[in-house]
Parts: sequence; C-alpha cells; structure tokens
Amino acid sequence: MSQSLSRAPLANHTHMCVIGTAGHVDHGKSTLVRALTGIDPDRLAEEKARAMTIDLGFAWLSLGNHPPIGIIDVPGHRDFIENMLAGIGGIDLVLLVIAADEGMMPQTREHLAIIDLLGIQRGIIVLSKIDLIDDPEWLSLIQDDIRAAVSGTTLSSAPIVPVSAVLGTGLDALQSAILLELAHLPPRPSIGAPRLPIDRVFTVSGFGTVVTGTLYNGSLRVGDTVELFPTGLVGRIRGLQSYKQTLNIAFPGSRTAVNIAGIDHTAVQRGMVLGFPGQLTPTTLIDVRFRHLPDTPHVLKHNTAVKLFVGAAEINAHVRLLDTEELPAGMEGWLQLRLDTPAAIAQGDHFIVRRPSPAETIGGGIVVDPHPASRWKRFTPSVIAALNTRLQGTPAQRLAQTAHTHEPIKRTALQKLIGYSDHDFAIALQSALDEGLMIVFPDDTLIAAERAHALIAAIYDELNEYHRLNPLRRGMPREELRSRLRIKHTTLTAILEIAPGLVQESDMVRRTDHIVRFTKAQQTAVDNLMRCMSDTPFTPPSFAEAAALVGNEVLHALIERGDVVQVQPDVIFSRAAYDELVSGVLSMIEYYGAVTVSQFRDRYNTSRKYAVGLLEHLDSLAITRREGDSHVRGRSVR
Repeated sequence: MSQSLSRAPLANHTHMCVIGTAGHVDHGKSTLVRALTGIDPDRLAEEKARAMTIDLGFAWLSLGNHPPIGIIDVPGHRDFIENMLAGIGGIDLVLLVIAADEGMMPQTREHLAIIDLLGIQRGIIVLSKIDLIDDPEWLSLIQDDIRAAVSGTTLSSAPIVPVSAVLGTGLDALQSAILLELAHLPPRPSIGAPRLPIDRVFTVSGFGTVVTGTLYNGSLRVGDTVELFPTGLVGRIRGLQSYKQTLNIAFPGSRTAVNIAGIDHTAVQRGMVLGFPGQLTPTTLIDVRFRHLPDTPHVLKHNTAVKLFVGAAEINAHVRLLDTEELPAGMEGWLQLRLDTPAAIAQGDHFIVRRPSPAETIGGGIVVDPHPASRWKRFTPSVIAALNTRLQGTPAQRLAQTAHTHEPIKRTALQKLIGYSDHDFAIALQSALDEGLMIVFPDDTLIAAERAHALIAAIYDELNEYHRLNPLRRGMPREELRSRLRIKHTTLTAILEIAPGLVQESDMVRRTDHIVRFTKAQQTAVDNLMRCMSDTPFTPPSFAEAAALVGNEVLHALIERGDVVQVQPDVIFSRAAYDELVSGVLSMIEYYGAVTVSQFRDRYNTSRKYAVGLLEHLDSLAITRREGDSHVRGRSVR
C-alpha cells in the first residue's frame, strides 16, 4: 500500500467490473494482457523464468471514460487449474483466448466448461497469434471449430475477435468489443453486505496485513470493523486501494486491496472471506443443484470424495446424492455436500467440483441453501420439492422458502440470507405477503406461512394429546408447550395470536372446545366436598382431606376452574369463603388501620392455621403487607 499514490477518487462506481482470461497454456493470455494494459501480470520469478503463468496475475485497463477495468490473468496449464479456479469466479466478462495456430485444446475445453458452469454470461473469444497464420481459409476453419465448441454454452453468441498481441493487430477492435460487452452488464448490486473472497494475502512494511479480492454486494470503508470468515477474527480497515489508487471507500465490482489492522497475515489464507462482523455464518453442509459434465468418464456415486471450489476457496468435501442412486455424466441432480472444514458460502454462489484423483473437473452448479436445516434423508419428495422452489420459484416464492426458518426472522437477516438488493427485496417481500406466502408479526419479524401453519398444527397435536391424557386439567402449561415445540417465548406468543380455535388463560393454553367434565361418580364426590366446605367455610377440610374425598386430579381441576382456592400447600377455601375473607380483611384494615392474626382469627372464628395461611397468601399477592405482627394494605389494588 504505497503512501505516494494518488488519492483521486475512482470514477462512477456503479460500473466497476472485472475481466478474466481463460484458455490453454501458451495461447498468449499474459501477452495479451500486457499488450492491452502495459502491465505484466506474471508476478513470480518462476513464472518469468519459465515463461508460463503459474498463479493468478492482476492488471487493469483504462478505456476512454470508463472506470478502470480489473483484469485477472489465470494459468492455463492443467497442473495449475486449481489456481485458475481461485480467480475466475468473481469476473463479469471473460476473454477466452484461443491460439490461431492450435485452435481448441484440452484446457480450452476445460476452461470453457468451467465458464459455463459458473454461469459467466458475457465473454469475448480472442483468436490470438494470427500473425502466425497466413492462410485465411485456416482462420475460417478455426472459427468454425470454435463456434461448434461453444454451442450450447454461455459463450454461444460471444463475438470472435482475431488479434496479434505481438503486432498490435486487432487490439482496437478488441477494446471496442470489451466496451460493448460491458455496456450490457447491469451494475453490481450493493445491498450493504460486502463480501471479499480473498485470493491473495501479503504484508507491506509499515502497514501490515494486506488482502486482495473482487468485492461483492456492498462497499467497504476505511475505519470499518471487519470479520475474517470462517476464523471469526475481527480487525479494522486501515486502508483501501483499487488499481493503485488510495481510497476511502471501495465499491462492488472492483479489485480491492484491504490493509487490515488487528489480524496477522499468518492467520489469513486464500479462500477466506472478509465481511462485516456476524454477516456470514460458516457452514459445513450445503444444498446444491449440480450439473455433471457430459465428457466425464465415471458416474458420480453417493459419498464420493471431491474438491469444492467456491469464491476463491478450495474445500475437501463428500457428495450426498439426494434424488438418485448415482448420477451419470451429462445429467443434473440435487446434492448435499458435506464439507471437511467450515466455509463462508452464500446462497446463489456458483461452484466447481473436481475429482481429487485423477485430478479432473467433473461438474459444478449453484448453491441453493448454504444452511440446510439438517442432513436430509435421501429420496424425500418434500425435500426435493422445497429445493426446486428455491431454485426455480418466483422471487416471492424463493423469499418465502428462505424464510422457512425455525424462528421468525428479521427483515435485514432475511435479506442477507437471500442476497437480494433493497429494491428487489422490497418487491419480493410485498409479493410474498400479498400471495399469503409469508406472515409478518407485530414486532416486524417474518416467517414463511408454511412454517407458521406447521407450528400451528404442532400446537394442535400437542394440545390434543395433553387434553387426552389430562382430561381434568384446564389446559396445558404454556411453558411446557413452548419447551415441547422448542421455540422462543416471543415466537409462541406470535403464533398463538394467529392460531384459530385456541384460548390463552393466564399461563395455560387450551383448545376452545376443551371443557373439563367430571364423571357421575366424580361429580358426586365434588358435591360432597363442596357441601363440607360450605358447612364450615372458614375451617374447611385441608388439601389432603379434600384430596382423599375427591382424588388429586379432581381437586386440581376444581382449583384450576376457580371453584376452590389454594392459599397454602395444605390450606384451601371455597371461592365464596375466600372472597368473603379477603373482603373482610380489607374492611378490617380500612377500619382499624391494620389487622393481626389473632384479630382475624377471632373475627371469623377460625384457627391460627387458616388465619396465618390466608394473610401470608395475601402478603404474597401484595394485597396486604406485613409490618411487625400486623398486616396493612399492600400495593396491589383489589
């Protein structure tokens, strides 16, 4: 990070973009980059000695009034294909370089397959080294061969531009073609959640750790606190550079160098991701739609060991086939990839899969869910249907599927998960609400309607079983219900507010059609108990005596129903007697200013056990308050 560099701001950030090269070894990729930019992308001494690109190289191109265009030059040799994969994923436009004297070669075809799998939609086919060919017919045949090779890929309609980087022939036409292709690119989305997949890390004397990558989704500013995923290490941005310019802010789509304070360079590796703290949740299990390349020699089997390339990361993984016993070459399928190490991956990320031995690219696809709820059971129709919705549904359907979370989710968290821009998120959310696909709660959290209905159904099931096993209980304790559902208190409250046919009473929940009914024998026993309590209202049977008459369950039902009031573990009163006693205590306090146990006992011709029991009960409710040996009026209003 040079202190002497200009601090002039970059041009319009909405069109920041990055070009990547691709193609077979020795077809002139690096030479082309040098001819276009004047910058040698080969950084390593070994590269210069061998005249062959080994690792990613970087340059930038200035064309007219267009903002600087980043260029990533990738190695073409098959031994360094994995280095190529670390840089190719973040580009907007690819230059597929094919030498006129050789035409399509093995790595050309592999790079083309990778471009197609990564969904890179815009590209230019650069027919290089035309200075070596004198025969126009040969050039025509080569172009026909190229057209046949790219047919059916994302580059099927890409222009072919013949050039000679040595003589400069065709470079003006190539620059014009680049500007034309870039003009059709939409601006990179900026949703306030920047991601910088790190493809290079180094140190600069006096500055410390520097990482580079192509910035996604949001902006980074000097002074921002950032997290290094998946390590969890937190640091602060000391400085930013892009294309040798020192910045205060870096925008999406730009090649960005970040000087980080607080994180040692030894803790950083290629493939890690820089973002805001808590922005990403590292994962070891992802659901993906996978396309098996047609020219791979083997079927893909369940539990195959593979290498996953996503962003700038390379991760060992194992394949779980969800919808087929084995996946033949040329077919697509649903996979769950089990990663050997945690990785920072987002929904919508494109990826490449390679077989470790023999080393070969076998396919790739798109990440549909970076945080699946579980290790799915194979061949489950509901799982496959949900994955298809995530992949092919409307934006509203995809949003609802993403909101199929265990608990309601905040809007900002949901937007972060799905990766929509503010505008697209607002439209998708309104559509999802209008179509009844999602529910918004009073605290402004959201949940998929399907998930809410599943919770309501689970509540019905729990209550049905509880009422069956406990017919004499008024309802199920709310905390017991919440614990069985394994949801938060706030979630249960929100769901109960929208669930029909349910009643909440204090700390109980019941179905509206549940009524406590006694058998004939139980009712007879209840009548006998209530008669005894009426005969001696202020010295009634104890809890134990009452339970012996009617049974524990019936007595609890009478207490829950309010016919009997339990003031102490072994002290009960009928509702009528309790109300009279409470009223009497308050009247005595009103008249005397206070009441003692003995005064209360004598007034109602009861025993000390009942007098103490009731007064302590009233103290616990703050209806009365003890002062010495007396009880005065408490805070509670009755």
